[in-house]
Amino acid sequence: MKKVIITLALFVLTLAADAQQVKVESSLSSMEMLVGEQVEMSVKVTAGKDATVEFPQEALLPTNIEVLGFVDSPDLEVDGDQVCRQRNYVLTSFDDTLYYLPPFKVKVNGQEYSTNQLALKVLTIDVDTTKVDEYFGPKDVQDNPFDWELDDFATPFWLSVLFVALMALFFYLYLRLRDNKPIIARIRIVKRLLPHQKAMKAIEEIKADKMVTSDDPKEYYTRLTDTLRKYIEERYGFNAMEMTSSEIIDQLMKNADQESLSELRQLFLTADLVKFAKYSTLINENDANLVNAVDFINKTKIEQPVNTEPAKPELTVEEQRSKRSRTALQITLCAIAVSCVALFGYILYCIYEIL
Repeated sequence: MKKVIITLALFVLTLAADAQQVKVESSLSSMEMLVGEQVEMSVKVTAGKDATVEFPQEALLPTNIEVLGFVDSPDLEVDGDQVCRQRNYVLTSFDDTLYYLPPFKVKVNGQEYSTNQLALKVLTIDVDTTKVDEYFGPKDVQDNPFDWELDDFATPFWLSVLFVALMALFFYLYLRLRDNKPIIARIRIVKRLLPHQKAMKAIEEIKADKMVTSDDPKEYYTRLTDTLRKYIEERYGFNAMEMTSSEIIDQLMKNADQESLSELRQLFLTADLVKFAKYSTLINENDANLVNAVDFINKTKIEQPVNTEPAKPELTVEEQRSKRSRTALQITLCAIAVSCVALFGYILYCIYEIL
């Protein structure tokens, strides 16, 4: 009998010790709120580390109090082997009155514990309905005028444009200096050929293409007469490319001798027959017309001295850029770099003053 009494006593003491170790409390983040605002109600449970805590998903709150949701806070260790567990319920209301919040029921290891009772005052804003005209609705978006001369950002903006331009110039000059290239590209003067030299070069190309013995006499006479027309145009100064064969001969009768014109007239006549009348020529006839074209060019050509200077050999990289130009370029790069740094600092200062 004594053993049973002792066992019951120990069991009661154990339950009492466990009850003392469990602590349940609740609190509000604010005792008052305006209609439509939100407050947090925190429910804290302090129990052993191994204790099982079950917070209520929903609570029996007054009808006009709404629970928007809840958030669990991280566990916090306290004295000994106990841990504080907390859940925050977000509450709101749209009716102005004083509400009494009943205790929440929390289960710890299957046993229910009640929180303390709380009170929440919901306030509203008094509106004087007799002075409705003094309350105005939201204003529209205003389109304020923008003036570059008065605006504070005008100076930093234009200085930023100048800064970007200087940086671009610095980058370009730096690449030129690094690649060892001249700042200004060289202008190459091409030696121009005299009219009779161009014509003789074109005739040599006709010979090289074996047009004399070609099966297409039309192409041969077209190239030969075009060469003569260009020569006559540059030599005598009239538009022979747009004139007929007879018009060219009539125009040349004022300057050229009759013998050379007779051979030239026969050449143009043969060419017209081939191109427009499908006349078939012999190889010796093609040779004769080619010789007549060369004779006409040789009899009427004018030798003129070439005014251009002889072609100079390509300069090396060292010759293209002298030591003086490289020194001047380096000084320019340093000046631009210093200007960019100073300008950038002044822009930052202006923006700092505005803000």
